[in-house]
This record gives sequence, C-alpha cells and structure tokens, in this order.
Amino acid sequence: MESMQYIPRLLESHIKHHLDRGKSLLLLGARQTGKSTLLQRFPADLTLSFIQPAVRQRYEKNPELLGGEIESLNKKMSKRPLVVLDEIQKVPFIMDTVQDLIDRKLAQFILTGSSARKLRRGTSINLLPGRLVTLHLDPFVFQEFGEENIENILFYGALPGIFREKKNEDRETDLRSYVETYLEEEVRAEALVRNLGAFSRFLELAGLESGNIVSLRALSQEIGISHTTIASFFEILEDCLVAERVDPITFSTTRKKLTKSSRYLLFDMGVRRLCTGEGTAVTKTRLGELFQQYVGLELIRHARLAEKRTRIKFWRDPDGPEVDWVIEREGEFIPIEVKWSAAPVSKDARHLETFLKEYPQAKKGYVICQTPNPADITPHVTAISWKTIADLF
Repeated sequence: MESMQYIPRLLESHIKHHLDRGKSLLLLGARQTGKSTLLQRFPADLTLSFIQPAVRQRYEKNPELLGGEIESLNKKMSKRPLVVLDEIQKVPFIMDTVQDLIDRKLAQFILTGSSARKLRRGTSINLLPGRLVTLHLDPFVFQEFGEENIENILFYGALPGIFREKKNEDRETDLRSYVETYLEEEVRAEALVRNLGAFSRFLELAGLESGNIVSLRALSQEIGISHTTIASFFEILEDCLVAERVDPITFSTTRKKLTKSSRYLLFDMGVRRLCTGEGTAVTKTRLGELFQQYVGLELIRHARLAEKRTRIKFWRDPDGPEVDWVIEREGEFIPIEVKWSAAPVSKDARHLETFLKEYPQAKKGYVICQTPNPADITPHVTAISWKTIADLF
C-alpha cells in the first residue's frame, strides 16, 4: 500500500524548541489527532505504548522496571536517551518514576495522552509540576491542510486520518466508527456510565447544542437525568479532549446582565455531525451556524500555538448585543463576528462597534467571512477571510 505523504504540523517546531532546551514534554490530544505520526519526526531511543495490554500489564506489575531499563539504556549512550511513553494516562502512577528519572537527568521524555482525566484526578497522581512542558495537538488547522472547500470541513472535520481519505463515503464510515467505538464506549467508560441510552442521547444533544450557551437544566429535562450529571458529562468530554469550553467576558462598567454561562464546542466538526445524526443537506442558516463553530475551533487552536498567553472568549448581553468570539491576549481584546457571507456590510459590524466602545482595551474588530480580500467595512472593523485566521495571532 502506498504510504501517505506526511503533512507538516505547526506544533512540530514547538516540540523541537523545547526538546532542544532539554525539557521533557506532555503531549495531549484526542484520539486520531496524529500524535504518533508527529512523534515519528523525533526518533526515540525507547518507545513504550501503554495502549497495548501486554506492555501496560508489565509495568503495572512492576512500576520500578522502567527505572531499571532506562538506567541501563543511559549507561550505553553518550547523551540522555529520549523516551516516548504513549497513552500515559493508562498507567498514571508511573509518573513518580518519570519524575525521579528527570530529576536525576537520566532521560528526556515525551509523554502522550488522550485523556487528562486520570492524570488530574486523585491525590496520588503526580503531575510533575515544573518538570514538563504541556502541549496540545489538535485536528488540522487551515495552514496545515489547505482545503479550500469550506463545506467539506464543516461536514467531515479535520482529523488527520479521516481528512486524508479521498472519498466522502469513507470519511463517513470512519467518523461513525470514531463516535461508536471511541466516544460511546471508551469515553462513556471513563464516566462509569451505566445508562447507555442517556449518555448516547447526551452526545447527540451536545452535538446539536455545540457552540451555543449551555443550559444544564434544559438538557436535564430533555434527557431525564439530573443537571449535575449533565455537568459531569461535559466535564468528561473536556477531560477526554473532545470538547472545548469557552467562557464569557463577564465584567462591564455599564451592563449588569452579561451572560455568565459557558459555551461548549465539540472538538471536530465531523465528529460533531455524526454525534447528532445530521446529514450534509442543510439550510444556509445552519451552514452559517456551523461556520461560526468552525471559526471558534480555529481560534482556539491558534491560541494554543501562540507565543503569548492567549484565550478565546465570547461576549453576550441577553438584552441586546453579542460578539461571537473574543481573543484575549495580555490585557488586549480582539472582538470577532462570523458571517457566512462573502460580502459583509457595515450593519454586520454593529455589535463589534458596541464592544469597541464598551472596552477601551479593544482597538479593532474583525468580521470573519468568505471574502476573498480584506475590506474595511467601518473605520474600526475589517472583514477578512476565514483562511487568514492565523494572521490574527
């Protein structure tokens, strides 16, 4: 079989930078985001995949075994060996051994994980504070895949293995498998959920409500389980890296009712669609809603790659204006509206103008749309193409 050509990832340079300065890494990313393929760019002296039962059981029975093996490897080498431990959350207690080996400068590590849940929970888990640089691998961003057909992205997403399939029917099959075997089995198992129907219904509604402000009580009434259980389900999706929580801006000198509830976005547009059971024949209004979600995901991914600490938020006054997304960076706000149009007009910028007047730390706003070229639509608001989102960072 002809091997697929490697598509360079933007995160690759970040990994190289931190390895070159002698740091060990924790690389988090949902299943099938391409962690294993990316790490082939950094040949390891020892690789252990804890997703393999035989490997996992070997170290579960004897956690000290890893230390002995690496001490032996270190003696044979003229430099610190690079050790990759894949799916580290499967054996979280081995982090104590990793800390000891890092402290004694016997090895440099790249740890990978598709769930932060078991690494965060419990007093016995060692997160190696100050010893690991944490990076996050997401599905492709536009600068990596270069796909010009926006509707393909909205319907089939950007998970590397699925994106690279040539036929949409094959993408559909793989997405269905992802939802059925990973989300509905493995992620549900993380929650120890016994009511299978409730969790499946929750995934469907989480997909339908993706990008909207979440009402836990409304979802609770719809599914027939408590709102605290709904909250725990969202937390599990977030911990398993398949949902993104976006918090609102809640402070204002003039507005008293700013929304305080968060939005959740499922991490991939194709996975979102398969969770809901939606097809690809949708209205123009629905395309606009999906486009807004996609732009939010792109912003989140570029925020993670940014050199300065950057977060994505939103702003909403229930009595009036709202702004789809806001880039928050070192005290600066960049408000963003999303429009499906290729030719936005000044009316599309009215909520951005309101935001700019409200917050002096915001100097300029943007309408992200399908325009082929940047265009000023008011003195302080420019329309730009979704393909140039990276330029905002």
